Formats: sequence, C-alpha cells, structure tokens
Amino acid sequence: MIRLLNRLQPWALCLLRLTLGVAMLYNGWDKVIPSGSLFHGHLSSAMDHFASYVSSLGLPRWLGYLSAATEFLGGMALILGLLTRFTALFVLVNMVVALIKVNIHHGYAGSEYTLALIAMALLLVTTGSGAFSLDRRLGFS
Repeated sequence: MIRLLNRLQPWALCLLRLTLGVAMLYNGWDKVIPSGSLFHGHLSSAMDHFASYVSSLGLPRWLGYLSAATEFLGGMALILGLLTRFTALFVLVNMVVALIKVNIHHGYAGSEYTLALIAMALLLVTTGSGAFSLDRRLGFS
C-alpha cells in the first residue's frame, strides 16, 4: 500500500500545483482583465480599480498591482510548473496579506479558503514543482 501511495506522489503534487494555479488565475482574472469582455475597456482600468481597493486597506497602491500580477501571472506559471518555488512564495505572501487585511475579521469561516491556499503555496515552496512541470524539464528543480 505504501509503495502505491509513494508512486502517486508526483501525480498528487501535480494536482496540487494545478489546483493552486487555477485558483490564483481565476481570482486574478477580474483584477487584470476588465469586466464584460477581454477586448473592451482598458487593461489598466481593472488593475487601477483593484489598486484603489488595496490602497483603501492602508497598503501602498503599488501592492495592488503586484498582487493582481501575482495572482494572474503566478497562476499561469503554477499551471505550467514554471519557476514554481519562486511563484509559490509570492502567492504565499500575497495570501498571508489577504488573510491579515481582509479575511481574518470574518473568523475561521471567512478565512478557510485563504488558509487552504496558504497551505498549498507553502507545500509548493518547500517541495518544488514535482516531476510533471516545466521546471523539471528545464532543469530548474
């Protein structure tokens, strides 16, 4: 039984990386791509709106742009398994800030999704991308 589970570890790590990547891409999409359509509006308008929200939390406005890019581009990088540890570290910090500034006042029920993303990012920071990734193919892991 343990031998079988050990053989499944690369697949489990790939599934974890893909799940975190899709979650980040999904959450970052509206922060980067304007509402309504991919081709209408200006790309900066969605990021400006999110940067204003981040600024209203008492954080520097530029962190809003960094956060949106981390979620959107980081999500894509995680899906590909490219620069996984580096990207997961950015996601980890991003989610810890989100937990402290936004979710924590809602208690555990309002924070459990963020906590799960933090745990996933921490696992990827410590273990790397796994066997099924561009990192492995390019020799980064």
